[in-house]
Amino acid sequence: MEVRIQTVCGNIAAGDLGFCHSHDHIMVAKGKSFEIDPALCIDDYEKSLDELNLFKSVGGGAIVDCQPVGAGRMSAELVNLSAQSNVHIVASTGFHKMAFYEDGHWIFSFNGEQMEEIFVHELTHGMYTNTENTPPSNFHTAKAGAIKVAYDIVGLTSQYIKLFKAAAAAQKKTNAPMIIHIDNGCNPLILDDFLTECDIAHQKRIYCHLDRAVDDINIHIELCKRGSYVEYDTIHRLKYHSDTREIAIIKCMLDAGFSDRILLGLDSTSKRLKAYGGEPGLDYIKTLFIPMMETEGIKRHIAEGFMLINSAKAFAY
Repeated sequence: MEVRIQTVCGNIAAGDLGFCHSHDHIMVAKGKSFEIDPALCIDDYEKSLDELNLFKSVGGGAIVDCQPVGAGRMSAELVNLSAQSNVHIVASTGFHKMAFYEDGHWIFSFNGEQMEEIFVHELTHGMYTNTENTPPSNFHTAKAGAIKVAYDIVGLTSQYIKLFKAAAAAQKKTNAPMIIHIDNGCNPLILDDFLTECDIAHQKRIYCHLDRAVDDINIHIELCKRGSYVEYDTIHRLKYHSDTREIAIIKCMLDAGFSDRILLGLDSTSKRLKAYGGEPGLDYIKTLFIPMMETEGIKRHIAEGFMLINSAKAFAY
């Protein structure tokens, strides 16, 4: 059976994914998240294309765009950007933190079966286009290739249980990878136990932001022991910690024997994209952070393996 990855421009062989950012954002419409942080709006097509062209020019091959349905995802633009830049884009269905949805949004009123139907449809038939203030109806043939979910500091409330169960049911029907946002201060082991009860295979779980959300490295190690991936993206995000500290976290995981469980990304906002006047830009991991890791004693083939080998495995169907 061919191992494939589902991109917005169609299925590709896993080996064709290339150098991949496993958690990023390249187009996000203005919505409720803009009220929380204006940098969470990334809606200038030409600037986003320039950023992808920069990424491509340094050897970038793919990004996983983690903006889910109904939360500002710009699915049609992702398709066009991928086609114009020749950068593979894996889009996401699923759900974000409830704080990112307007009061009265359909995500609050839809039941679990309806949410599951949306997730499965986006993974198997095509992504919905009118998903902000009105329930999904129109869709195009470009498919999502991952399920993004969010574990909020409020924990497993009834709303989140409904959504996690719907996402878990969709995952089991499609075998799509599950990208899991972890809020600062959360204990992902609680959620991991819940997902085990939902019968989600550990190798399909990708836990994100642990490098800034969970200080206890033993929790990172435990998730990897269980078979999950950890995705680190607090790279040149200096309000949290230095790149030296980021590399120290990665080295701890390497010392624990989990070089094959580490993924990297930038979790970009407009303030982190050069085309929008920010930094470090999508070229940073390739041109500066990997050489920095090498200087700190991480062999280049291992560092590049996070981007080339691990990502191809993590996002494969």
